[in-house]
Amino acid sequence: MQVSVESGEGLERRVTVELPAEQIEVEVTKRLKQIGRTAKLDGFRPGKVPMNLLRRNYGGQVLQEVYGQMIESSYQEAIQQEKLQPAGMPKIEPKESTEEGLFSYVATLEVMPDIKLTELTGEIKQPVAEITAQDVEDMIEKLRKQRATWNNVDRAAAEGDQVKISFKGLVDGEAFEGGSAENVDLVLGSNRMIEGFESGLVGMVKEEKRSIDLQFPEDYRVEELAGKPVTFEVEVNEVAEEVLPQVDDDFAKDFGAGEGVDKLKEDIQENMRRELSQRVKARIKSQAMDLIFEQNKIDIPKALIEEEIEALRKQTREQMGQGAGSFELPREMFEDQARRRVTLGLLIGEIIKQNEIQVDNDRVRQTIEEYAASYEQPEEVVKFYYGNQQQLASVQNVVLEDQVVDWVMEQVEVVDDETTFAALTEQG
Repeated sequence: MQVSVESGEGLERRVTVELPAEQIEVEVTKRLKQIGRTAKLDGFRPGKVPMNLLRRNYGGQVLQEVYGQMIESSYQEAIQQEKLQPAGMPKIEPKESTEEGLFSYVATLEVMPDIKLTELTGEIKQPVAEITAQDVEDMIEKLRKQRATWNNVDRAAAEGDQVKISFKGLVDGEAFEGGSAENVDLVLGSNRMIEGFESGLVGMVKEEKRSIDLQFPEDYRVEELAGKPVTFEVEVNEVAEEVLPQVDDDFAKDFGAGEGVDKLKEDIQENMRRELSQRVKARIKSQAMDLIFEQNKIDIPKALIEEEIEALRKQTREQMGQGAGSFELPREMFEDQARRRVTLGLLIGEIIKQNEIQVDNDRVRQTIEEYAASYEQPEEVVKFYYGNQQQLASVQNVVLEDQVVDWVMEQVEVVDDETTFAALTEQG
């Protein structure tokens, strides 16, 4: 077997493989003889069919099979011989050989990049925050709002009230699709409607009717309505005010704190500490990944990007649920994200390899226990992870990435960034 490699654009390689035609002929003849043992042709007993007839009837099929198998085996041998690392499946094309008695083909493929890591520079801002008593009170207030009820009142609607309305929208004096509704509940100040709609309802009372002249924003989601003036004819059917529950033992029990309000506050504080830790960790990791990605420019095999785009497409369709498969999500939606994920995957792998980073099993255990802490029976969750190799591997990968983040923090300057729990949660 003779092998030559030619470099194409970027990571593309064209591997030319030449095989002796005699080798192919020997294999074809061997297989035809095997077929001849059982082949049934008119006028001949099995095992007695002449070779020329076997070739005429089965030669084409056998030749294709031999070609396919010899290409597969010789391709694997060729890339090992040339020390190539394919990034995907090759494109195989037959080629006319320059010499008689040779069978040739060209395998066009992309290879994995040769990664040379650069020395990282810059800084990472490490958020520093505490859970205050006010943070806990703010969280309790959010929980109260989750349990809020609405009582009808006989007064004018104010900001924060819920109104039940019927309305009809008119553009150029004509009703438009989606612009009308009956008995819709709307909390004033929720910003569900276009600007000016909710504030235009403030001061209205039950059974009052009002026309509100507004304008759709220039970037409105319905292109035909964007930027156009609109009149909404609105009738208020009910006005209701928010009633928040008392923070008492019954309220605490609703959130699993049977011992009372003090226990509820303890649970809330513990959950907030856990969330704070996760958000700080996520913020640091995001900065570390940005530094790795931005300071290491490498060529990426197109095949890997396409694979990642398809994976993201599939994931998005699954998240969208039934009906998502009825239309094709454009690949452009995912290209930048796919490129970043593939790039970081290769770079992180190289960092782990070059620095001989081994997964810290103690951190794996700690991470699993943190996952389990929010469940009623955490020990069962821990057993589940250690009893499921796939789930355990996913945690090990997370821990390895965390260890890479630690490595990044050793390379660059880390500065404290004073903040608050509220600021961290608002920023996401």
